[in-house]
Amino acid sequence: MGMGVAETPAFTSIPVISLADWRGSEEDQLSLARELVEACHQVGFFLLTDHGIDQDLIDRYFAALKQFFALPEATKAQMVKANSRHFRGWEAVGAELTNNRVDYREQIDLSTENPAREPDTLPPYLRLDGPNQWLPEDALPGFRAVVMEYFAALAHLADEIMANLAIGLGQPARTFQDRFGELPLGFMKLISYPPTPPGQAGVNGHHDAGFLTLIMQHGVGGLQVENELGEWVDVPPRDDAFVVNLGEMLQAMTGNYLIATNHRVISQEQRYSSAYFHAPDLRASLEPLSLATTFTEAVAKSPRHREAGFMARRDQLLTGQSGLAGQAVPIFGEQMWNYYVRSYPDLVRLHYPETLSES
Repeated sequence: MGMGVAETPAFTSIPVISLADWRGSEEDQLSLARELVEACHQVGFFLLTDHGIDQDLIDRYFAALKQFFALPEATKAQMVKANSRHFRGWEAVGAELTNNRVDYREQIDLSTENPAREPDTLPPYLRLDGPNQWLPEDALPGFRAVVMEYFAALAHLADEIMANLAIGLGQPARTFQDRFGELPLGFMKLISYPPTPPGQAGVNGHHDAGFLTLIMQHGVGGLQVENELGEWVDVPPRDDAFVVNLGEMLQAMTGNYLIATNHRVISQEQRYSSAYFHAPDLRASLEPLSLATTFTEAVAKSPRHREAGFMARRDQLLTGQSGLAGQAVPIFGEQMWNYYVRSYPDLVRLHYPETLSES
């Protein structure tokens, strides 16, 4: 075990971690932080229990989410994403591409509401800051309030996880928070997955672009994580746990010690889900941290970590390159801009045609 060149066996389940120890002694905190970092190194996904988010808030939020998706199409279309130059709003099934393949899900995208810049601001990624779209209050009373209450609670929880990760990596607790800058741009998807058609995916295999993601599967599974043998491992739906996974920003900043793990959704029945993506100021640097040699040596010894790629840009996909053959970028906003160009080429063409080099 651990001798010679032997690797840790491929993971076959998702680790479960309790946040309760974080509120214990300093020794408990350090122990939990190390356990957390090890799980993130080996798997990149974990189930977080004792997370401190009030169950009543989760219940009210998911009730509102289901009420929204049950509205008539014409009502939902009042906040259709095409109307937003910041790529916020509602979209019908099939509107998003992942790895250049259609995703079978209906969703709302929303973000932290930072002040909008001019439409011709350079670099283009700064145009992503701006307002969300919302329905008129009388169309779905209380919807905006509960969504933003839930968003704020998850942002606070994600900050706790970030501090824990920093400690487990031998860094000061505020290391990642300090990198987040003046105008962090958190991001959230409210999702309705109809049963996935045969041979398709609710969302195709991908890495997340941000720092870390908090997912709540509401009673129905379908989320799958790919291990190093190419096997898809099911993430069980648990009402008492958030699924937490790492994004490419953390992969870049830890020199691949913590990596973004490929995942997808295939659902056999109607499924509701919500994903919160914790992310920094668009101008934040992804420059790697200076980690102890034990971390860099572990990457060098592990082909899975050493060779871990990043989501490709759209121009790379169009020339037939693998969806995970991209390179790290130095600034978070570039990472997000690549995501929108890759996933919503028609909307980028609609709002910012001058930014696309392809015809």
